[in-house]
Amino acid sequence: MQDVNKKPTLRSHFWVLYGISLVLLAFVWMHNWKYGLVLTFFVAASFYYSIQREQSLHNERSRYIATLSHRIKKVGEEALLEMPIGIVLYDEDYKIEWTNTYMNQFSDLAEEEVLIGTHIDILSEDLIGRIKEGYTETWLDLKDCVYEVTIRKEERLLYLFDRTNEVQVEQLYHDEQTILSIFFLDNYEEITQTMDDTLKSQLNSQVTQVLNEWAQKYGLFLKRTSQERFLAVGTKKILREMEEDHFDILNTVRELNTEHGNPLTLSIGVGGGVDLKLPDLGALAQSSLDLALGRGGDQVAIKDEAGKVRFYGGKTNPMEKRTRVRARVISHALKGLIEASENVIIMGHKSPDMDSVGAAIGVLNIARRNNVEGYIVLDEHDVHSGVVRLIDAIRDDEDLWSYFVSPDDAEAIVTENTLIVVVDTHRPKMVADEKLLNKTDYKVVIDHHRRGEDFIENPTLVYMEPYASSTAELVTELLEYQPQRQRLTMLEASALLAGIIVDTKSFTLRTGSRTFDAASYLRSKGADTVLVQRFMKEDLNLYVRRSKLIERAKVYRNTVAIATGDPDEVYDQVLIAQAADTLLTMNGMNASFVISKRSDDRVGISARSLGEVNVQIIMEQMNGGGHLTNAATQIEDTTVEDAEVLLKEILDAYFEGRDPS
Repeated sequence: MQDVNKKPTLRSHFWVLYGISLVLLAFVWMHNWKYGLVLTFFVAASFYYSIQREQSLHNERSRYIATLSHRIKKVGEEALLEMPIGIVLYDEDYKIEWTNTYMNQFSDLAEEEVLIGTHIDILSEDLIGRIKEGYTETWLDLKDCVYEVTIRKEERLLYLFDRTNEVQVEQLYHDEQTILSIFFLDNYEEITQTMDDTLKSQLNSQVTQVLNEWAQKYGLFLKRTSQERFLAVGTKKILREMEEDHFDILNTVRELNTEHGNPLTLSIGVGGGVDLKLPDLGALAQSSLDLALGRGGDQVAIKDEAGKVRFYGGKTNPMEKRTRVRARVISHALKGLIEASENVIIMGHKSPDMDSVGAAIGVLNIARRNNVEGYIVLDEHDVHSGVVRLIDAIRDDEDLWSYFVSPDDAEAIVTENTLIVVVDTHRPKMVADEKLLNKTDYKVVIDHHRRGEDFIENPTLVYMEPYASSTAELVTELLEYQPQRQRLTMLEASALLAGIIVDTKSFTLRTGSRTFDAASYLRSKGADTVLVQRFMKEDLNLYVRRSKLIERAKVYRNTVAIATGDPDEVYDQVLIAQAADTLLTMNGMNASFVISKRSDDRVGISARSLGEVNVQIIMEQMNGGGHLTNAATQIEDTTVEDAEVLLKEILDAYFEGRDPS
């Protein structure tokens, strides 16, 4: 059956008209043959013309189709060979079988300047591995250009798209992002307080000139906003250039001459981020400066919107403050917080040492002086050999021991109005019971370590002084400004003194005039030096083990001692710390590192130095921390051998002045 919806073609119209013409012609012939003859001529002529015209159109259409086919084929060949993208075919052995003309510009990568027959890893060493791993896209750097590579694994085909312009635009956008910096002269007040106006004016001019010259070198806008504070505005490109030079301005300022010979030090807080508003950048810059000052100053802290922090400098010991104004202010503020609290819970770090226990006892005494119940959190299963004798002495004192509670008991005691005081640490993961930190909004941090990125959230009061020898020293100073209704007992004073003596290695390291003042105060309150020595006695077997560990030490880079414990033997943290201290006393050693396996299957590293090597920065690269001269870390999922390799890589980067990453 004929399709009624089928549209008639031009040819079908022609044959219909031709049929009608024949019918009319027959009708004319029947009536008048002369007219029929004339009409027959015209019909025949029109038929002939129509046939010729159709044939001409057909021939013209055929020629057009043939020409178009040729053009399409030619364009296809040119597109395949000449299009501005690279095309590479490779075989099962990842050898190049064919490339288009675009890839000829990379022929000089091959020894014989012919890509065909060479492995595709000539383009990138990682390319074959990424193909095997199932990557569909990757990026390559070839001849100062950046290429996006589309991988067709089934067809063994690579497409290379030049993305250099896009990357350059993206980099330009990133480089022009604004950064804000706050410069702060750490010890300006202490140095200038005894200067006359002339010397102070000279120092101000000298500092301003040095900073302005340095800022102009990088194109940084710098404005002095007060005697000890500057504000700087720049871009991320400028920041990157300053980082490449490791902020050499820190050394320049430190080398300025001052009247008393004490070096003037500079701290810088930098805030940067993508599309951040100026108030947000300012908040980041101030937060970075607070972090730099909390770590002892003389360094740069750079923080972005994600909270990541980079540090530069910090290679000098923080200078001891000459006045106790801050200690008095903090002591009064702590007194007010204690009086407003229902009770006080004090805790140090896990595996507490003499300083942690002694400082906690001191804070307990402060709470009792203000007639508020206090408790010290102690996990008796987490007590190492270094404090066993002190804990035993506390057990014998029934009154003092009654204030020590387990973490479970502390969680039952804590309320919303409890004040939690953390001593000798500021890291949430290091405290004796991290759960307690979330039970109340009132928290106090007292610590002498340099501030790290990980910090207790929203503390009510922070007293961190990296210049101090120990937390026990800080707590002793706070005690002097508290009510005298609850005096220190001989055991309490001895515990505080033990904390100072242990952390200063018997007053040989990180010891200032205020350290001796604190020790003198404790001695006047009944601290027994003989009892302290009993607390510090050690077992003969531990002494022998430590000696064997020291025997395994090797010298690295001429001035660094590295000792590694037996990979199958577990060492106590105190033992490796003591071994590191002993190694530091060896002739020619500026730093020492002791690496060993711990009982928790982690690898511990104890680091010590005399100040020329900043072991804190080195340990921070291994997720640890501490002081410039005293630091440590614990590493999970590694071995002693691998930890030693990583440590040496970081030491190489440190001494060569480059980024270890």
